[in-house]
Amino acid sequence: MYYRFGKAFYFLSILFFIFYLLYFYSALPEQLSLSKGEAGNMARDLNRGTFFYGMIAVFVVMNAIVLLPPKLLETKSHRGLVRIFPVGDRFRDYYLGWFYSFGGILNVSLGLLIFYTHAINNQDDAAPEQFDFIFYIIPTLFVIWVIGLFVIMAGKFKEVQNKS
Repeated sequence: MYYRFGKAFYFLSILFFIFYLLYFYSALPEQLSLSKGEAGNMARDLNRGTFFYGMIAVFVVMNAIVLLPPKLLETKSHRGLVRIFPVGDRFRDYYLGWFYSFGGILNVSLGLLIFYTHAINNQDDAAPEQFDFIFYIIPTLFVIWVIGLFVIMAGKFKEVQNKS
């Protein structure tokens, strides 16, 4: 069941990322900045097309890396994973759900970074300082999800230890 929620969240996060990327790409200026200097001036100029294709590349690479383990388990291509997480095992559901939801967290984080880049470059809408909390949310979510993986693995190790 967790696996299905994780997968649904993952696919919704893909839609979220694509929507944010396309919507804010159209609103970005031709030359955009990725940060502000100490004096409040824009620093690190970048072409809009480079930003767009760079975000797509980061999205594809990160999703490929994160989805490799669950796909190896689902397709039964990796014998070690299938032996550790057999079909019907409750930790298999947790494991698959964790990876899909972690992929969703990565996609949402990329979408938030696109939103922040838009806020820096289009200061007519709102000041980017209003969105500094994004830099606290993203690492917090990563830490929570990594702790969740350790909890899942600890539970699986206890189960294996009790069987032997």
